[in-house]
Amino acid sequence: MSEFITMGEPVVTFASTDADASLVDSTHYTKILGGAELNVAIGVQRLGHSTEYITQLGTDPLGKFAKKVIESHQIGTNYISFDSKHWTGHQLKQLVTHGDPETFNYRTNSAAANLSPDQFNNVDLSGIKIAHMSGIFPALSQTSRASFKKLMQELINQHIFITFDPNLRPSLWDNRKDMIKTINELAKDADIVMPGSKEGKVLIGTNNPETIANYYLKNGRRTSAVLVKIGPRGAYVKTKAGDSYIVPGFKAQHVVDTVGAGDGFAVGVISALLEHKSLKEAVTRGNAIGSLQVQTPGDNDGYPTPKELANFYHSLK
Repeated sequence: MSEFITMGEPVVTFASTDADASLVDSTHYTKILGGAELNVAIGVQRLGHSTEYITQLGTDPLGKFAKKVIESHQIGTNYISFDSKHWTGHQLKQLVTHGDPETFNYRTNSAAANLSPDQFNNVDLSGIKIAHMSGIFPALSQTSRASFKKLMQELINQHIFITFDPNLRPSLWDNRKDMIKTINELAKDADIVMPGSKEGKVLIGTNNPETIANYYLKNGRRTSAVLVKIGPRGAYVKTKAGDSYIVPGFKAQHVVDTVGAGDGFAVGVISALLEHKSLKEAVTRGNAIGSLQVQTPGDNDGYPTPKELANFYHSLK
């Protein structure tokens, strides 16, 4: 029985090791496994919390590789199915030391995109305390969107706490208008919404943290807090009760790869809430893990164990 659950597409990534070179010019790659939701599951598990992950993989070598890696992280695989008719999602990814990386995706019509709602009718949510949902999975296809909505409704029915990260991936959507409408609608059912300020500019037309927070608090059906990621400055927090404040970020000593920082923020928030920490403590941990992640290669290499997190805090004293 797990404390945490998420749904997503694990992406086998052929990641460039040539820093800041374009994918055209890169000649050296390493094979890793990422995917926003899986990153969060890995981070939460690494901090000592039991996790479950819902997805579908192809029967190809990449699918078998993904399952092997997921199991190595001790993440629950009870709801991982296999599809012999569709391939496992994969991508090429640029290594960048600032900004967003260039990626080239092979995810259209993937196995995960074909995970239908009737394939996980027997998901046991008893014991689940927090579910993390992301805007990526519903972008894959109409089928995955239906599966996403089914799980969301079941979580709501069972009064399970939901965190939601918009995780905008415009290249996965048919059009920008559909992306904005769908993401903003899905956000309404989350207890905590965690957009970035740049995402706010796309979704509601402003990157002002307070305006972004006010929008999701006003329109949410159950939203109790909005955490707006504002880059190195940290995060702006506003709650339904009217509290608002900025939680400062942690300075990264050396930026290696920016990918996974936002997911690391979610890891910190979720794991701290599972440990009954205050919201401010949770956001502080989110900022800390985001900072640790950008100082390592890969999508989730910087997510700490409890001892590593304690050592990080101690090093700041």
